[in-house]
This record gives sequence, C-alpha cells and structure tokens, in this order.
Amino acid sequence: MSRPVRVVPSPASHRDAPTTTDALIAALAAALDGSGPAVLATAPPGAQAPEGDVPGCVALVVQTSGSTGDARAVMLSAAALRASAAATETRLGGPGRWLLALPTTHVAGLQVLVRSVLAGTVPVAVPAGPFRSEAFAAASAQLAGSDGRRYTALVPTQLHRLLGSPDGVDALRGFDAILLGGAAAAPALVAEARADGIAVVTTYGMSETCGGCVYDGVPLDGVRVELEPDGRVLLAGPVLATGYRGRPDLDEQAFVRRSGARWLRTTDVGSIDRSAVPAGVLTVLGRLDDMIVTGGTKVAPAAVERVLGELDGVVEACVVGLPDDEWGHVVTAVLVLRPGAPMPDLAAVRASVESRLGRSAAPRHLVALDALPLRGPGKVDRRATADLARQLVRPVP
Repeated sequence: MSRPVRVVPSPASHRDAPTTTDALIAALAAALDGSGPAVLATAPPGAQAPEGDVPGCVALVVQTSGSTGDARAVMLSAAALRASAAATETRLGGPGRWLLALPTTHVAGLQVLVRSVLAGTVPVAVPAGPFRSEAFAAASAQLAGSDGRRYTALVPTQLHRLLGSPDGVDALRGFDAILLGGAAAAPALVAEARADGIAVVTTYGMSETCGGCVYDGVPLDGVRVELEPDGRVLLAGPVLATGYRGRPDLDEQAFVRRSGARWLRTTDVGSIDRSAVPAGVLTVLGRLDDMIVTGGTKVAPAAVERVLGELDGVVEACVVGLPDDEWGHVVTAVLVLRPGAPMPDLAAVRASVESRLGRSAAPRHLVALDALPLRGPGKVDRRATADLARQLVRPVP
C-alpha cells in the first residue's frame, strides 16, 4: 500500500508564498491521522524532490542535504512521530504550547508543529526573516497568558543572540523548557543560560530519528544507544525513520539489524558514561569524517571545542585540521569572542587542552572570526570554516 505526497511550501523560507503556518499544520494533521497525503515541506535550495508515492505508513518526508551534500529525503512514519512526541512530553513534563522559531524546512522546526498537532495545542510562530531578539520576545509574549507549559526549540546561535538582549533573556525565562540542538553548544553558553534561570535542554538527534532523541545525554523513553568498537554511535527505537525515499542504497548503509532490533548507524563518534544513570549518558565527540589525524593520532574536534568553550571570552569554537607537511594535519582553533574580549594566549590555550586531552589535541593555531559560517538550521559549516582559517592562520615557529 502506498500513499501520495503533498509538497507544502515552508512559510519560514518562502516569505511571499501563500502558504501559512496554519496551512502547514493542517496538512500535517491530515497526514498524521491518515486522512490526507504525506507532507514534504519545501526542499532546501537546489535539492529536488523525488517523484512518486511513499509507503502508506509515512506521514512526513524531510529533505536534507546529508553530511556529504548529496540530496536525500528521509521518510518518517506517523507512528515514529507519535512516539517521538510522546517521549518528549514525558521528558519535559507534559504537553504544552510551542513557539516556532526554526525553519520548517528542517526536522526541528517541523517537529514543533507535529508536537503541537498531537498535543492539541496551537503554536505561535516567530515572523519569517532574520532572527531578532525583539521578534522572538514579541512572539513569546503571545504565549504568556496561556495555561499549561510553554516550550520552544532553538539552535545555539539563536540562544547566544537572545542572551545578549535583556528582552530576550526575559522571554527565555518564560519557557518551561528550551530544546537546544542543530549543532553542538559550547558549555559556557549552556552554563550562562542556566545561570540566568533559563531551562535549556541539550538535544542530540537527526532527521532519521525524528529530530532529537537524546536529551542532556540521556536517551528518551524507548530509545537505545550503543557504540561500535570505533566509537560510532548506534541508535534504535520507535523513533527511527522508515528509510530514504527512492534510495535503497542509503537504507542498506544506514540501517542494520542486530539482536533482532533495527539500528541506525550514525556518522557520529561518542562515548557513554554508564555510571551516571541506569541508561548511561552519551557524549558526542564529533563526526567520523571530522576526526583530525595529526602525527598519526586521531583528535576529536568536539572534545577540543568543549575545552575551548570553557575559556574566558570564548562564545563559540570550531576546531578544524589544516594540511601540514610534517604532521599531516595540524589542529586549528577558530574562535568567536565576546565583544572586547582579548585573543587568548596560544601557549595558555595549548596547556589547557593538553592537560585535559593530551598533547596531540592542543591547537597549534588560533584564529578569531566575528561569526562562524553556518549551514542548515544553525550547523557550523566546517569546510567553510577551514577555508577561512587557512587564509588567516599564521605559522607557528
């Protein structure tokens, strides 16, 4: 049994399109209860939506560029979306009203609407256009008089901007939980938000898991996390995607069966602290293809970024490997500093990282940018960052 797909333009990315958030919500509601076709929100620029139907269980198709830039369409069933929404509600403390502050061309934004539909609540959307603290605060005020709990989802760049605005901080304090995902968040950013009384919940997941499925390192109910010998993160549970539309080759690469269960083989490397809680706490160390090999030793950029994010004056950090004749690649730290903050001393930074992660992980170059280049819903574009660092870096004697 198959099902047709309805392409619905995203109001977040098509400001002049007739589609409204209400129209997208209505299409999602019909897709979830089976009375309408599956929904494909407008694809990112340059991506093409495959023609044809999808399996009957599929309610939502999320277009993504994938880690290598190749277009792919992730098929999510109504059952998986319901499982994800139910697990999120349980973890956050019950159903509530949502503020939509993310584009609905990506799973995080779409999930805000899906959770609203399934909870029977009406979301409020931040107006389309560049993200501004004033617009976020104004939209948040529309939820202020609502009964029950209030939620939103952000990426780290948005949180950083809001923390720099008194109105933004006040608005953030009005939410019972703020899901923070889309990219790794600097520990200092999360600590600052929580110190200001803001209920930040860090999330890990992807389109293939209906968005975030691990909150603050702990899997949602029904989700299982394991590691392969090389540290690759495996995810299982009712939130897994049905597969990739029209790409059985990708299905074979990404989804495997082990011990009677279906698992997603992510492209991420992680570690699990089994002593923390019964389920274990997952720490994502970075992507397999982001690992830096320097002098024959593998360095996980995310681990170095966490250390750098704890340094005074550092708002964001991205660690990349630049080609080097002697070492193969050298660890290079690209920093975004608070206004007026001085550039950290390289020797001090190297000592701090070395004491935590070993000498190989210590950056040999430091570069400062006003902002890190981004792609998608707030993800750092590491390739573009490396290109900028290559232009700015000064050789170290």
